[in-house]
Amino acid sequence: MITGLTHTLLIILITLAISFIAWQQRNVMNRLIFNVSAIKHGQYDRFLTHGFIHKDGMHLFFNMFTLYFFGRNVEWFFRDYLSGMGFVLFYCSAIIIASIPSYLHNRTLNSYRSLGASGAVNAVLFSAILFNPWGMIYIYILPVPAIIFGTIYLCYSLYAIRSGHSPLIDHRAHIAGAIYGFLFPLLLEPSLATAFFYKFINSPLF
Repeated sequence: MITGLTHTLLIILITLAISFIAWQQRNVMNRLIFNVSAIKHGQYDRFLTHGFIHKDGMHLFFNMFTLYFFGRNVEWFFRDYLSGMGFVLFYCSAIIIASIPSYLHNRTLNSYRSLGASGAVNAVLFSAILFNPWGMIYIYILPVPAIIFGTIYLCYSLYAIRSGHSPLIDHRAHIAGAIYGFLFPLLLEPSLATAFFYKFINSPLF
């Protein structure tokens, strides 16, 4: 790997390249997008490939911007796993895991399609919350503790699913990615649960 090129940056560069190609070549977009009908016909790779394409520039920017800032904060933990490729495995598996609830919910709707890395990016975000629950997330210029932001975000996603609000946004993938991102490091290192608990109860805000 090129010196100084982290796995976070590598994933971002690959996602940028594939997204730009997919925008220019519609057949590439159609082949990579999450498509229930195609998956039923054996194209299971779409569980992964849809995470490397995006609807438009804003969709791509928001996901990659978030991945850049939080990926750097969690990548260090995974370096000791899978010969240093642990973060790549975590990220790719998060894309797959996050899409499963939506597939199960929409499996009878052959026209259902989805794309984007939001599920995996949420996994990275919630791993960062596990490591540093009271770290600050800046919403525009407003600092919000990560764990408070995460709680509000999950509550809103649950509300959106129950109410049908924002039907074009895959809230199930967001929730599944968040849960996976929080639990996966705990499976690798159970002692993180104790560390999280002590950080949680020793809030610098109170």
